[in-house]
Amino acid sequence: MTAEEDVLLDLLLAANRLKNLKRQGWSQRGILAPESIAEHSHQVALVSLLLLDRCDAPLDREKALTIALLHDLAEAVLTDIPEPALRHLGREAKRRAEESALRELLAGSPRADDYVAWWREFEEASTPEGRLVRDADRLELVVQAYAYEQAGHRGLDEFWEAMAANTWYYLASEALFARLSARRATLGFPPRPRAARARRSPGGGH
Repeated sequence: MTAEEDVLLDLLLAANRLKNLKRQGWSQRGILAPESIAEHSHQVALVSLLLLDRCDAPLDREKALTIALLHDLAEAVLTDIPEPALRHLGREAKRRAEESALRELLAGSPRADDYVAWWREFEEASTPEGRLVRDADRLELVVQAYAYEQAGHRGLDEFWEAMAANTWYYLASEALFARLSARRATLGFPPRPRAARARRSPGGGH
């Protein structure tokens, strides 16, 4: 059992680095103490849980919540790659690097293949659960942007504009974004364009 326990401890220690790795998009916009990747992942899991409760059709809750917890685990190795760097690296190169890092982190885990496959469902938005967590990831982004704006930060309009143009997979996600956008208007920000209509997710409720 010692070897198995060492594998688990190595994974936990690697994941612990996410507590000290900051989300670079916020740093690049002058936020001095941005959320960590670990904080973001926790919130994505919470948003996913709340969205699952609002879905009409049954989804695999274990899979969805596992995807939410693991979706940025590879950043314990790669760190958070900001959008300007991504434009030079390319999304496919980033995806390959993340899958390689995730496999390295999960090596020896009895469910490593399942977890990598589920992570790929998130990356490709290929299953109802993967699509739900993609919505949760985007909702967490604007919830965090709103919190920074409440605290007095400015210059975050591009995040709202990107999410307004986003196609939400679940109507519950779109409704939450629309409501948060309305709250943002009460802070003195101009109203953003309406979110795109949600795309009906095969096998998933809304």
